[in-house]
Amino acid sequence: MLLSIVMPCLNEAETLAKCIGEATEVIQSHGLLAEIVIADNGSDDGSQSIVRSLDARLVNVSKRGYGSALRGGILASKGQYVITADSDASYNLSDVPAILHQLEAGYDLVLGNRFLGGIADGAMPWSHRYIGNPLLSGIGRLLFDAPIGDFHCGLRGFSRHAFDRMQLQTCGMEFASEMVVNASLLRMKITEIPTTLMPDGRSRPPHLHSFRDGLRHLRLLLGCAWTARYQLQSSYRGPEA
Repeated sequence: MLLSIVMPCLNEAETLAKCIGEATEVIQSHGLLAEIVIADNGSDDGSQSIVRSLDARLVNVSKRGYGSALRGGILASKGQYVITADSDASYNLSDVPAILHQLEAGYDLVLGNRFLGGIADGAMPWSHRYIGNPLLSGIGRLLFDAPIGDFHCGLRGFSRHAFDRMQLQTCGMEFASEMVVNASLLRMKITEIPTTLMPDGRSRPPHLHSFRDGLRHLRLLLGCAWTARYQLQSSYRGPEA
């Protein structure tokens, strides 16, 4: 299996079929040996039945959280490369081949950058677009020398080998930042491609909680920076430190 497209899901019945259909079209039009994995995090709106009725594989992940769902889906995937996307129809899955091309060229982690590709009206709250995301991404670049302008884009790809080396642990939305941080600390090859963001197709509020999840991202960035600095200082002091 060359590629696994993994999407987390928690009550996404309104948009799930569209996302699976777009992923299937990309796979077929490019002749990819690939699978679609939906990591369901306890949906009760019929999402699981939709997955079973379409050309996708359902993986049930009992531990709640965006990071938990993604990690469960990735661990169950079979592809040499993994590309993740959200199942709310906000990402353009036609960018999958461009990400795969960069992975096959030798990059360990490839992220979409929504600020380079374009954000449609209503697709991202102004506080995220102009304050939260730029601020947190800037802190991440400063602390970890990561060449990434959009730490939180859900459309991203990586090799399975790189994922196993990252040893990701977080369960929430900060999973996205942890991936970039750990890849940077491991000196992996990282790049990004322009991608577009569209308004999601849900009638309910998003799972993201701006203030709470923003603090979790910030705490992770500062905590990882402190730990990395302590480990570096310990290595300078030698094994007796």
